[in-house]
Amino acid sequence: MARGPRVVAELGRPETPQETADRKAESSRVYRSSQNVRNLLAALIVTVGVVAIVILAVPRGTPPEAEPIDVAAVAEQVSSAQGRVVVVPDAPEDWRVNAASVTGDSVRAWTIVYAPAQGFLRVAQGFDADPAWPTRVLSGADAGQTVVIDGIEWDRYDIVNPERAGNISGALATQAGNDIVMVYGAVSDETLEIAAASVADDVRELREEDE
Repeated sequence: MARGPRVVAELGRPETPQETADRKAESSRVYRSSQNVRNLLAALIVTVGVVAIVILAVPRGTPPEAEPIDVAAVAEQVSSAQGRVVVVPDAPEDWRVNAASVTGDSVRAWTIVYAPAQGFLRVAQGFDADPAWPTRVLSGADAGQTVVIDGIEWDRYDIVNPERAGNISGALATQAGNDIVMVYGAVSDETLEIAAASVADDVRELREEDE
């Protein structure tokens, strides 16, 4: 026995051929749309997975520490190149050396940069420096009182505005033959005096050479 046209509950009657075609077309559209969403999600998951693998595959770890600077060895090279004695501070072993080189324009200076427990400190020997060189280095700071450290008399500079002076809070300077030796930085007076004492013998040698 042949079946009659299917009655659609929502319509209360059989579908017309056009309604059947429209219903099937809409079903196909919904299916394709759901497939597109699934494909998009799958592609996104794959992409995230690839990125995660790449990130995890990149070697990690801290970069190797820079080789320590041998101040005495560098000083020997500078002394040979400049044809003069240069200071070699007998600094505490726990003071890390960040740099050791000849710097400057109008006044060339053999400069060692230290990182003590706190702050930073420079020991500089200005070659044939004029008396105003320390004031220029310290952005206008003037010498105040003097202090004797290990038999050497040093000028102590008054740093009124550390920010203007490159964050330098204290400085000492002394004549060493034709040169001027400075110790300065963002450190305590005690640390400055330790640095000054570490070059006392070299200052004496420079003075004796000039006599």
